[in-house]
Amino acid sequence: MVDQIFDPLATIRFRARALRIGDTGAAFLLNRAAEDMADRLSLVDRKFESAIITSGNQTLLNADFLAGTRHDGLNFGETLSADEWAYRSEETPAQTSGGHDLALSFLTLHETNDTPGALVQIRNRLKPDGLFLGVMLGAGTLNELRECLLAAETEITGGAGPRVHPFADVRAVGGLMQRAGFALPVVDGETVTVRYSDMFALMRDLRAMGAVNSVAVRNKTVSRKDVFLRAAQIYQERFAQADGKIPATFNFIWMSGWAPDATQPKPAKRGSAKMSLASALKEAENSEK
Repeated sequence: MVDQIFDPLATIRFRARALRIGDTGAAFLLNRAAEDMADRLSLVDRKFESAIITSGNQTLLNADFLAGTRHDGLNFGETLSADEWAYRSEETPAQTSGGHDLALSFLTLHETNDTPGALVQIRNRLKPDGLFLGVMLGAGTLNELRECLLAAETEITGGAGPRVHPFADVRAVGGLMQRAGFALPVVDGETVTVRYSDMFALMRDLRAMGAVNSVAVRNKTVSRKDVFLRAAQIYQERFAQADGKIPATFNFIWMSGWAPDATQPKPAKRGSAKMSLASALKEAENSEK
């Protein structure tokens, strides 16, 4: 039984509210991730025939995010409506498997309770030697907001509960990719800093993105107004820049891996090297003299 870190019903409710808000400008993080995804895909010298976006939020993306790349015009199957995105989970077993040679995931895997299971489901939807490219939010995301809410709630109420999602770090995600059975996994991080006029502007964007705290053990009562007012004040005191604006940090973790196939390169067997590392370094040192 997988521990329920996140409340799936709350995630659905917050995504549905984001759709009702309908603020397309709040999708800037998603579109930034899509631009970066297009750049990364442009480096892949392969013609993809069948692609899917497993995160289900493709209707919120700029439809032409691959325009101008070698993959311009790529057809994505299993297209969902915007309303279906609210109920989509990458942990749900796919109806079909093994049919695609490219799978993409945009900023939803950090909301899964069983992330290894979600990655396995993605791998199962790929043909042998199919490529998975994904991005999720990682450790350090919204650390300023977390710090200020914690300080304000502790100061006013004498205690504090989780206010921001827990996030995995790059090393942990690398382990998850290996555990899910991807071949040749690569994981790296990228930090994106967004500036806001105040904390409430940041929180409005988070609501419009559907990126609201759905941790299962969160305080489910209506939060006190004075806590948020004090948190906004602390945010300004600790993080405001010269022009009065405050930064909000989002750490992207990028993942890539291939569905296993016999034709892929394999690492050399342990102990098969014909020269020790010490000998190789000594030889290189002598060649420089």
